[in-house]
Amino acid sequence: MNTEFHFNLAEAAAQPRDRWHGITRPYKMQDVERLRGSVRIEHTLARMGAENLWNLLHTEPYVAALGAMTGNQAIQQVQVGLKAIYVSGWQVAADANLSGEMYPDQSLYPADSVPSMVRRINKALQRADQTHHAEGKNGTKWFAPLIADAEAGFGGNLNAFELMKAMVEAGAACVHFEDQLSSAKKCGHLGGKVLVSTSEAIQKLVAARLAADVMGVPTLIMARTDADSAALLTSDIDPRDGEFLTGERTTEGFFGIRSGLKCAIARAIAYAPYADLLWCETSKPDLQEAREFAEGVHARFPGKLLAYNCSPSFNWKKHLPDSTIANFQRELAAMGYKFQFITLAGFHSLNLSMFELARGFKAEGMAAYSQLQEREFRCEQAEQYEGVKHQRFVGTGYFDEVQHVITSGTASTKALEGSTENKQFTEPVEALNSVM
Repeated sequence: MNTEFHFNLAEAAAQPRDRWHGITRPYKMQDVERLRGSVRIEHTLARMGAENLWNLLHTEPYVAALGAMTGNQAIQQVQVGLKAIYVSGWQVAADANLSGEMYPDQSLYPADSVPSMVRRINKALQRADQTHHAEGKNGTKWFAPLIADAEAGFGGNLNAFELMKAMVEAGAACVHFEDQLSSAKKCGHLGGKVLVSTSEAIQKLVAARLAADVMGVPTLIMARTDADSAALLTSDIDPRDGEFLTGERTTEGFFGIRSGLKCAIARAIAYAPYADLLWCETSKPDLQEAREFAEGVHARFPGKLLAYNCSPSFNWKKHLPDSTIANFQRELAAMGYKFQFITLAGFHSLNLSMFELARGFKAEGMAAYSQLQEREFRCEQAEQYEGVKHQRFVGTGYFDEVQHVITSGTASTKALEGSTENKQFTEPVEALNSVM
């Protein structure tokens, strides 16, 4: 099994020398070349994102990310300085999947829905980049790396292989796979979870790595284990799972297992050679549990990168005092949790903000919306918030520039130039207040 694997010299030069240290591939370069095809297709955003994320994970104390449900949410995150974006399967299931349904997080939506969301977010970031670049503003690195949720792979090894390819084509920098049975997959904070055997979970990780290698991109792979709380297992075939078997069987034929951190650590250790980051899904925010998991992994794999879900499913104030919450991420970072994310941030912020506006609008009418707009103006002045000028935000000025170039400057149909936004949203806030 080769652990040093660079698919071309240019990429090897662009990455830190230890990029593939500790990574096992149970296949050869000749296998990749045979499966790659005769035409090398470049995947710029995926490559750039993977290289950027790898560097961030090794230069920042930790990388923090919020789950984005829309491209506009992603733009806001980048503008305030967040350096990575999480693309949650839960959020895609809830309100952003290609079937147009609202689903629980149980792999009910079409398998290409998360790649589609990755593509949508990258398109939004591209528009922001184009708009700013056309205006001569190049201070923001808009293409933040996207860390995307592949759930349990939506099937077997071949499904995981194809899903990983779709993620790369959409521009994902990192993709995570979990060790649940895909047909019975549940949100990490639901009951009834069924694990696949350790060997099957490893094969999914190998499938994902092979797909990235075939695509010629150093995409990061994150292995998630749900063994801390899952009580069922599909098969007793893998001896590594044997010590956790209870001897019980369910009516579906599943095997009972003793879940917990010991089981999660054993699985993470088994996955470590095949993944760049390890994630243990937990049931509550607990620094002692996090430390135990980290120490268990690092005893076998020193320095292995870890990820932590700062989940909205936790009642944070119920479990922790304010002082601990304030220091929680720094404490995690010291243990080696270099990627820390809030999976459902987009869902909760979107719903609460609209609920509050709708409640105010019902009670106060336009006064409530005017108050929201005033907050936007204040954020624009103090924090360079750009969403208040919605026409410019979505690219109207950029396409005016396109029209200008096409017509050699003779077009009389520029959209932003005569807009109400240009007339009313360029005055000082004080002047606007005087007419409201």
